[in-house]
Amino acid sequence: MNERKPEESLKIENIVASAKVTDSLDLPSLASQLKDAEYNKKRFPGVVIRMQDPKIAALVFGSGKVVLTGAKNIDSLSRGLQILGDQLRALGIDIPPPEELTYKVQNIVTSADLGTPINLNKIAVGFNLDKIEYEPEQFPGLVYRLDDPKVVVLLFGSGKLIITGGRVPDDARRAVQRILSELTSLGLI
Repeated sequence: MNERKPEESLKIENIVASAKVTDSLDLPSLASQLKDAEYNKKRFPGVVIRMQDPKIAALVFGSGKVVLTGAKNIDSLSRGLQILGDQLRALGIDIPPPEELTYKVQNIVTSADLGTPINLNKIAVGFNLDKIEYEPEQFPGLVYRLDDPKVVVLLFGSGKLIITGGRVPDDARRAVQRILSELTSLGLI
């Protein structure tokens, strides 16, 4: 195992959050007035606004709901929502003031590295069978569903992990600690 602790290898890959900015939006009008807006109703039912700083995408729907995706940290969600709110207000759309615009994190995807290869076959036998899926012919990773924190962890033979379903960044750290504890207690790491 390398000297770096697996918890130190945690890296947020994507945060998805949702928000409600208004009661309804005219998407064709919005797309025609906003720079960097894409709208193709046949391909996707919302307007896609790609921001460069922070580097995130806002998926804006006619219902007034917004999905922010691509964020690498929580701060960029707030900045992205504020930028979107400012753009919509500039078009004369009634949007709550910045301090009232709130979002809810739906999913945080995080990667981690155990620092050593792992034997997925032995793990599949050792772990709680009703919490795992492992079909190497279908997918090269073992899918492990945790209840606390409520996340799904994909374990790969290389020792790399993907943690998805977290609502706060700490969920991934807790998941890695739990996986490490279980692998250690089974003598698999």
